[in-house]
Amino acid sequence: MTDPSSARPILMFDSGIGGLTVLREARVLMPDRRFVYVADDAAFPYGAWEEVALRAHVLDLFGKLLDRFSPAISVIACNTASTLVIEALRERFPGHPFVGTVPAIKPAAERTRSGMVSVLATPGTVKRQYTRDLIGKWAQKCHVRLVGSDNLAGLAEVYMRDGFVDEEAVRAEIAPCFVEHDELRTDIVVLACTHYPFLANRMRKTAPWPVDWLDPAEAIARRALSLLAGAEASHRGDALPEGADLAVFTSKRVDFPTRRLMQGFGLAIS
Repeated sequence: MTDPSSARPILMFDSGIGGLTVLREARVLMPDRRFVYVADDAAFPYGAWEEVALRAHVLDLFGKLLDRFSPAISVIACNTASTLVIEALRERFPGHPFVGTVPAIKPAAERTRSGMVSVLATPGTVKRQYTRDLIGKWAQKCHVRLVGSDNLAGLAEVYMRDGFVDEEAVRAEIAPCFVEHDELRTDIVVLACTHYPFLANRMRKTAPWPVDWLDPAEAIARRALSLLAGAEASHRGDALPEGADLAVFTSKRVDFPTRRLMQGFGLAIS
């Protein structure tokens, strides 16, 4: 039986620091595992990329990451990347398991009482056909509003690094999520970007009325755990060196607030 502390690592991938919300939940479920957290900050924000270029970029980057770290599984802790490139990753690397992150539209449709749901995401996730297909499959009986925010991911990055955020800016970004119609109100907002849960308290404070803010991080972590046993049964490789879990920034530029944040999450800059 493989000792979890010496097994191949789990790779967590995001365009920035948002995937730390998923890492946090994964550690609760898998406290003995090793993790490599990869922030593709050199390419942040993904929403500014053309789809073809972003797909090629992520595929090329993963070729290097899989060679370097030989992870047991990889978690794409980014809605924008998952909705665009997850199937291409599975085709390019068929022997490697990938866990994607998609808007939690199905559980939102199951939980809503008013039938009015908003999906708060990046513009890239909002415009994907993948997102509309999820609505068509799981939320046909709901009124679903798609809200693409240009600024929330950046605000979350600032908040996690510097410890403060402009609450009026948060209020402005979330305002379109709140809809009233025929005495019904939005009662669930799907947080369809892994950055957004870091601002959940500020969202609750600035929201015009209480809603259920649906964070998919735990569900993503559970999916990773469910795939792990099969991945290790079919893949063997070298373990990480002894020491802290690793954080990799593709820009190779890590300022002091970011370094301090990574240390707070038990990650050593690689």
